[in-house]
Amino acid sequence: MSRIGKKPIDLPKGVQVAVTGRNISVKGPKGTLARELHPDVVVKVEGEKLLVSPVRDEKELARYHGLTRTLVNNMVLGVTEGFTKRLKLVGVGYRASNQGKNLNMSLGFSHPVNFEPPTGIDVKVDANTTIIVSGADKEMVGQVAAKIRGFRPPEPYHGKGVRYEDERIMTKVGKAAGKK
Repeated sequence: MSRIGKKPIDLPKGVQVAVTGRNISVKGPKGTLARELHPDVVVKVEGEKLLVSPVRDEKELARYHGLTRTLVNNMVLGVTEGFTKRLKLVGVGYRASNQGKNLNMSLGFSHPVNFEPPTGIDVKVDANTTIIVSGADKEMVGQVAAKIRGFRPPEPYHGKGVRYEDERIMTKVGKAAGKK
């Protein structure tokens, strides 16, 4: 059995969980999330706790046991607190702004980059150079942040581009440093 999978998941007040067959649905103040579970793992609701257990006690199933427990825990955390990722624009003239729900970015191209976030994801701009991606689904928040970063990834010589706020870019020394 997995050490992570053995831990019970505490359900906060206001969170409702429905398990039907291989599907689980978690409803809370920030929204509703649904997921299909792995066939070798069972989720049971016991009072104010969720218990995740494998169907058979095999060493091979331990990875699905821990993974399923983590995914379900992220669903519970997402509908209660939500998840956020912060992106930073670094470069001369790089800026972002909101136009309704859409994100409009100036990233050094000859044209502005417009991005429409999927439903359930909220994108805000703070101080023209910081983008905050938030939502209940942790996977979707990470995917949207990676897609925004992919419009102009940080380049290795000056570090210009879109980066995560806590990301460190190892800059390379230019061609002139090799000459002596």
